[in-house]
Amino acid sequence: MSNALAFAVIAERNAFAADVIDGLSRPKKRLPCRYFYDAAGSSLFDEITRLPDYYPTRAETAILEAHAAEILDGVDEDTTLVEFGSGSSRKTEILLEQAGRLAAYAPIDICGQALEEARARLARRFPELEVTPIVADFTAPLALPAEIAGRRVIGFFPGSTIGNFTPAEARRLLAALRLALGAGSRLVIGVDLKKDPARLLAAYNDPHGVTAAFNLNLLARINRELDGGFDLDGFCHQAIYDAAEGRIEMRLVSRRPQEARAAGRAFGFRRGEAIHTESSYKYALAEFRETARAAGWSPRRAWRDEAGLFSVHELMA
Repeated sequence: MSNALAFAVIAERNAFAADVIDGLSRPKKRLPCRYFYDAAGSSLFDEITRLPDYYPTRAETAILEAHAAEILDGVDEDTTLVEFGSGSSRKTEILLEQAGRLAAYAPIDICGQALEEARARLARRFPELEVTPIVADFTAPLALPAEIAGRRVIGFFPGSTIGNFTPAEARRLLAALRLALGAGSRLVIGVDLKKDPARLLAAYNDPHGVTAAFNLNLLARINRELDGGFDLDGFCHQAIYDAAEGRIEMRLVSRRPQEARAAGRAFGFRRGEAIHTESSYKYALAEFRETARAAGWSPRRAWRDEAGLFSVHELMA
């Protein structure tokens, strides 16, 4: 492991500890959803994407496969593709297959290990492509390296991650991404659409228990990395749809009065007390376009899958 990667791993763990202490110390307990995706969580999420009722990944992939050439219109040898929250970069490969003249690919992710694994895989598949991983939290103030900022830039933000933020937070994040990418840039972003609540609840409450295991893995990660003492059998997965807010909420609910330790601290739980682990806001097309305008972007094209479940938007800075 390089010194830079080792430093990034230590910084990530310190941030994890600080966020866990902060979130579990609040009157309404919460844990940031970005910590779902350690190696075990990422493997479980890959399994979720293959479940019959979990439509977002399949729908977005279908859009990218059908419209990659349109999405990459205007990309040339001076263009860098910058991805926010890249993870494994699997969806990005759909675009890279169509981007023969792309200058470089810059994946940004908080997990240095995921970036290194993706870099090695992409180097084998696209040996001519310059891959410049950036270990960073894209939700924090971000400045692209000079060699990237000096090129034409297209941002890529798939997976409906924008839905994990409140509408106000989403506007602030979109404004920050616009500043990071610079004037004249484009952003291609995945956005889940509003639909029948029954369809949404089925996607987040699979009968096989995979989503429950994914949610509970957040506590297992605390046990592994932060000397935690959570009894996973003492909590259950819950997902509800809040129609007024237009969002799915995922929670971990305490089955009994109990105490758990994490990062050197003890936290008490009442029976029925919940830890909020994720919000997933859903948008109508017009709602998201208005959110983008409020953040300083000019919405252009939007693509949907055949069933109208998911959307991919093109925004211009």
